[in-house]
Amino acid sequence: MSPKKQTNKISESSLAFLSVLRENNNRDWFNAHKDEFLEQQTLVENFAGALLEQLSQHDLIETTPGKKILHRIYRDTRFSKEKIPYKINWSGSFTRATKQLRGGYYFHIQPGNSFVAGGFQGPDAGDLKRIREEISFDSKTLRNILQNKSFLKTFGGLQGEQVKTTPKGFEKTDEAIDLLRFKQFLLIKNFTDKQVLSADFLDEANLAFKKMRPFFDYMSEILTTDHDGLSI
Repeated sequence: MSPKKQTNKISESSLAFLSVLRENNNRDWFNAHKDEFLEQQTLVENFAGALLEQLSQHDLIETTPGKKILHRIYRDTRFSKEKIPYKINWSGSFTRATKQLRGGYYFHIQPGNSFVAGGFQGPDAGDLKRIREEISFDSKTLRNILQNKSFLKTFGGLQGEQVKTTPKGFEKTDEAIDLLRFKQFLLIKNFTDKQVLSADFLDEANLAFKKMRPFFDYMSEILTTDHDGLSI
């Protein structure tokens, strides 16, 4: 599973390493194969750097080397029931620059479970309240974004955790109650292993990120203005 010359695509060897790691998820095996891990990590760093370059052509992103984009493969097992020490995926994230641009991008590479995602995984109480108030006042703008044909084809719909009851401060009869129950606002596009290994994956991942922009622009406007539309 030695890496080939530098490339911007996900290598078959990088997926294969994860499969073997899944079956040998212990420190002795990992330490014995540390050099191989570093080689595969470098390949994924190249992909992450190339994805950052494409993403930066249509959004303002905090630029950072590919190595820093990637998340650590080491798991924090202190509060986890599953004590395996290593993640069985490659992943990384990109932060939008300036406080006026909200939302973030994420990629996850794992045999049989690869996807790119974006949105708001854990908005704080103040942001969540502001989002819900705006949706309750006028849900048409958001619904138009979510019901766009290209959006539906790419993401299928809005995803994320929801409350089962009516959020505090709102009525269960609110016409936007289906949207008000969300406490996470996520956009996710899944990819097969074949798609991940194709030469087009970089462009397809970037295109998915690009299609998140109407949603991000909507959320950014809400979270950077008050109820009168004035900047905060």
